[in-house]
Amino acid sequence: MTMSTDFSGIPAYAGPPNQTQIRSRLRAVAELGVFRHAIPQATGGFGDDFSALVKTHRRLGEACRDPGLMLAVNAHLWGAVFPILLYGTAAQQEIYLPSLLSGKWLGGHAITEPSCGSDVQAMTTRAELSGNEYVLNGEKRYISNVPLADWLVVYAKLDGKISAFLISREDDGCHFSNDGALGACLGSATGSVSLKDCRLGPDRLLGKIGAGTQMIQKALEYERAFVFAGIAGIMDWQLAEVVRYSRDRRSGGVHLGKHQAIGHRIADMKLRLDTVDLWLGECARLCDAGQRLTMASAQTKLYAAEAFLQSSLDAVQIMGAAGLESGSIMAQLVQDAMAGRLFSGSSEVQKNLIAALLGTGDAYRLNPQSLS
Repeated sequence: MTMSTDFSGIPAYAGPPNQTQIRSRLRAVAELGVFRHAIPQATGGFGDDFSALVKTHRRLGEACRDPGLMLAVNAHLWGAVFPILLYGTAAQQEIYLPSLLSGKWLGGHAITEPSCGSDVQAMTTRAELSGNEYVLNGEKRYISNVPLADWLVVYAKLDGKISAFLISREDDGCHFSNDGALGACLGSATGSVSLKDCRLGPDRLLGKIGAGTQMIQKALEYERAFVFAGIAGIMDWQLAEVVRYSRDRRSGGVHLGKHQAIGHRIADMKLRLDTVDLWLGECARLCDAGQRLTMASAQTKLYAAEAFLQSSLDAVQIMGAAGLESGSIMAQLVQDAMAGRLFSGSSEVQKNLIAALLGTGDAYRLNPQSLS
C-alpha cells in the first residue's frame, strides 16, 4: 500500500453518525489498509514502519475531519491489534489478527471502570480460576468502540495481579451497552461492559498471568504517541479553513487577517500544528529504531492535547458567530478537543509521568536519613 491511498470516499464529518454509519466508516477505512501499517507482512500487515502509519493517519484525519473516527481507529489498533501481535500465542494471532486487520472484527480494550481511571491498580474487576476456566466479574465504563466492538482485551485482577483476557460480545455473562456514552468524539462509540460470571477457556488468556500492568503501559504508550496523528490532519484542515475565512471576511475596511490580533492567533495555530508534527515524527523514529517510547509518548500526548484545544478555541474566536452556528464542525471540535485532554490519560497524568521519569514526583522517595 503506497502513501497515495485515496481517502476521498470517506465522508467528512457532517453531524453525529449513527452506529451503523460508524461501523461502515471503520470498515471502509480497513479496506483502504489503515489497520495494516507497522504490522509485519507475515501476520497480514504491509511490513512498513510507524512513519508510514503516521502519514496515513494524518491524511485520513485531514479527509474525514472526525476526531471520533480517529479515536476509534486508535482504540482498535493499540487496544486489540498490537497487544495480540506483541503478547498473543501463535494460535491467537492466527485466529484474531486476520479479521481485525481486515475490519471484519472491531476491537478495543477495557481498562477504565466507574470508579477507576488512570490508577489501574484500583480496578475492581476480578478473574477467578475455576477448574481450567477463568470467571470474570466487574464493570468497565467509557470504553471506546463499545457497544460495536466484536472483541475486547479486558483487564482484570487475578490473585491480586492484573491480567488480560480476550472477550467476545457473544460470550455468556458479557453485556455491552451504551451506558456512559459521551457527548464528544461522536464519530466513535463509547459504552460500558458488564461481566457477570463470564466464563472463559484457557485460550482466552492474553499474555502471562499478572502481565497486565506491563501490557496496559505498552498499549497506552503507543496510543499516546499516535492517537493525535489523525487529529494533526484535522488541525491542518482547521487552520486552512481559518486562513480562508480570514481572507474572505471584511472588517474595518480590510480583510480580517489584516488585524494583528487575528494574524497572531493564526500564527500560533501554525506553530502548534508544526510542533505536534515534530513530536509525532519523533515517536515514529523511536519506534522504528526500537527505542524506549515512554517519555516521548507522554510529552506528545500532553502537548498535542493542549494544542488541539487551544487551536480549536482560537478557530471559533476568529470565526465568531459563524463558528458557533448549529452543526458547526468548529464548535464540535472544541468539545472533541476537551475530550482529547482526557483520553489515553489526562494532561495531569502525563505531567505526573514526565516528572516521575525525571526522577521526582511519584518516582522519588526521600531517604529518611537525609532528614537527620
